[in-house]
Amino acid sequence: MSPILEAVKCKVKSTRLEKNFVISGRVSKFDGVMISCDGFPANIGTLCSIETDNGQLATGEIVGFKKGENILSVYESGARIKVGAKVQIKDVGTVVKVGPGLLGRVIDALGDPLDEKESPMLEDEWPLLGKSVNPLLKNPISEPLDVGVRVINSVISIGKGQRVGIIAGSGVGKSVLLGMMTKFTEADIIVVGLIGERGREVGNFVNSIISSKAKNKTIIVAVPADRSPLLRIRGANRATAIAEYFRGQGKNVLLIMDSLTRVAHAQREIGLGSGEQPTSKGYPPSVVSLIPRLIERSGTGKVGEGSITAFYTVLADGDDTNDPVVDAARAILDGHIVLSRQQSLLGIYPAVDVPNSISRVMNEITDGTQQKAAIDFKKNISLYLDNRDLLLMGGYSEGQDEDLDRAISMWPDLVNHISQKDDVGANYSDSKSALIKLLGE
Repeated sequence: MSPILEAVKCKVKSTRLEKNFVISGRVSKFDGVMISCDGFPANIGTLCSIETDNGQLATGEIVGFKKGENILSVYESGARIKVGAKVQIKDVGTVVKVGPGLLGRVIDALGDPLDEKESPMLEDEWPLLGKSVNPLLKNPISEPLDVGVRVINSVISIGKGQRVGIIAGSGVGKSVLLGMMTKFTEADIIVVGLIGERGREVGNFVNSIISSKAKNKTIIVAVPADRSPLLRIRGANRATAIAEYFRGQGKNVLLIMDSLTRVAHAQREIGLGSGEQPTSKGYPPSVVSLIPRLIERSGTGKVGEGSITAFYTVLADGDDTNDPVVDAARAILDGHIVLSRQQSLLGIYPAVDVPNSISRVMNEITDGTQQKAAIDFKKNISLYLDNRDLLLMGGYSEGQDEDLDRAISMWPDLVNHISQKDDVGANYSDSKSALIKLLGE
């Protein structure tokens, strides 16, 4: 055989060996959650399969390296893993499959279907952690978005590409408000990330959306509270990556993340488990960096692209609106909607606390007449609620304060403007007209 043919034969053999080559290692330590194994070459975030006693493969994610070994966190709780079990790379974990096949589907953090249907056929890919965009190239927020909720459309107007926090304690109607937005918002694509919520709430929300007209333009990424903290964070990143992909296709996307606080809690578990020092309320520094990194991925796109209007729910534990996560989110978001327990006890739903809610772009997307009416609306609501206890005790007589008299006389109409059934939408133009008519402008 000639030297040239011999060289070609060796090259083909080498290529075949490379294709069949598998990078793997063996477990050296396992504490029920974290695995140490041989230090084969891999990046942080790489997904690996791990042998178990029952013959099924567990999944773990590389979270760090120590003394020449790879450190993995196992997704499944109670996995039966022994020392010496084989650990093998499953996926580099840096990109996710995306495409129109996701519309109308419910998937988990790894992209597997939860709706008992076949896996969607997806041909495109998008980085899990997004693509960096020059902020100077982003389009400005220039027009309002119809979210289908009267009080938000008229008094706290939201713009296309705005990032808004929904700050609420437990049991004040947060999930109902999100359901209304999902069903009635005028958006091309709706992406919902249900992160760390109770399984029952996930099921109720999904069933509600499936029975609505918004089903065929909605994608739900669901990671219940009993899943690994790494899966919760991956679910939040996957939902954001899907929204980014459709924004790049020129679509106006509504992204709902319920909840940002559960994502922060997941990062707290990981940070404390890896040795970070806790700071305020036990949150390590990595939580403070995670929140802006996730939020900044939404918003407007570049010229020729669409937008991502994002709503992030933030849980105020014990109705404490000065929680570290609340503060960090409020500082970077373009506005926030506070839900009031006082109003929910009065039977006013959605329980939007109008005086304490703000849209930082409202003056840029609305006219002067609407802005003036919104300020007057907030003033009357605030006057009445601040003096409600005094009124109930009979400590105020009509005629002592002209502004308070007006607020008292308008209270039923103000409540009617806020109140809205969860199965009825209110479009932007009707909401604006109702506000201006109510305030007599």
